[in-house]
Amino acid sequence: MKILRRYLNHIKPHFEEGGRLHAFRSVYDGFDTFLFTPTTTSTGLTHVHDAMDSKRTMIIVVTALLPCLLFGMYNTGYQHWLACGATDFPFWTLLLYGFLAVLPKLIIAYVVGLGIEFVVAQWRNEEIQEGFLVTGILIPLICPIETPLWMIAVATAFSVIFVKEVFGGTGYNIFNVALVTRAFLFFAYPASMSGDKPFIARDSILGIGGDVADSFTGATPLGQVATMASDTAVHITGVNGAPLSTWDLFLGLIPGSFGETSTLCILIGATILLFTGIASWRIILSVFAGGAIMSLIAHTWASPLYPVSALSVADQLCLGGFAFAAVYMATDPVTAARTTTGKYIYGFLVGVVAILIRTYNNGYPEGAMLAVLLMNALAPLIDYCVVQCNINRRVKRLRA
Repeated sequence: MKILRRYLNHIKPHFEEGGRLHAFRSVYDGFDTFLFTPTTTSTGLTHVHDAMDSKRTMIIVVTALLPCLLFGMYNTGYQHWLACGATDFPFWTLLLYGFLAVLPKLIIAYVVGLGIEFVVAQWRNEEIQEGFLVTGILIPLICPIETPLWMIAVATAFSVIFVKEVFGGTGYNIFNVALVTRAFLFFAYPASMSGDKPFIARDSILGIGGDVADSFTGATPLGQVATMASDTAVHITGVNGAPLSTWDLFLGLIPGSFGETSTLCILIGATILLFTGIASWRIILSVFAGGAIMSLIAHTWASPLYPVSALSVADQLCLGGFAFAAVYMATDPVTAARTTTGKYIYGFLVGVVAILIRTYNNGYPEGAMLAVLLMNALAPLIDYCVVQCNINRRVKRLRA
């Protein structure tokens, strides 16, 4: 690292004002601050110093996402092996298969997203922010494994430009960038983002695994329930036709988007975020509370017209992207509510709307994405109402 530090110091004058590469100063600063902690600090008595900067925050979030990423690698290989009819599941081979399957998507997301941010930062003569470190890993995690690379590139470019940069960059976007990427894919290419095929890796990679037959179908558990006849009991099965229990759904060895299936790994990530103080426990708790209450209401008055309403509370909270949205999406400090009371209201409504959409809309048996995006739009209004209520209450107290 000392050799790298000396090399960066050696080429730094070329990127400063008057140097032959001064036009790329933002690019140099971006790499330098990513690799090493900045040595320049503010001085004087008016400044508040804190060791926690945005880079450390983003690295902690990425660390909290690693359990979901690693499990997604294994589960991708596991589902592929099941679809091929295998009876032996070598751990490292399955993990390698999943790694090779997701690696191109990670590269595409980072190259496109960071590339646009580098260009915009250079054009504005601003520093490159670290916000896309998290967004770049979230995008592959919330997409089906069979999403074509060009679709990820188009959706990522759209989200970074029109959801983030046009509003001013990191910290100014009103919607979660990764979720808008997923929403763009869903509405622009619905045939490639829903149904049976996108959620199971179908081809061998570098000779690892076999090819899944074209006749194979591997719908997600929520997709299975939503398409069940109104007069049949809810019966969820895995890729091999074996019934799935609530414990199976909690562990996450089921078809689904790459990093959203394991509630256990999501809770491990939530523990990291809460222990480090990065995520708001008020939002996470409220999302699960709202989802549980809405699930209980739907289950109590289950309708044969809406098969998903027959699912138990535990199944509702473990299925789909609900837990992932509660921990990693709803807690985004930029797009979530910021007042203490507003966080409770915001999180509760995210949980209620998510279960409401997935339960009473058989055409779209997943509501977490739309619920978070809807509440992103309403978060400023929630905070405004909370602040105004506090002001009115204090005015009345002063008059009394």
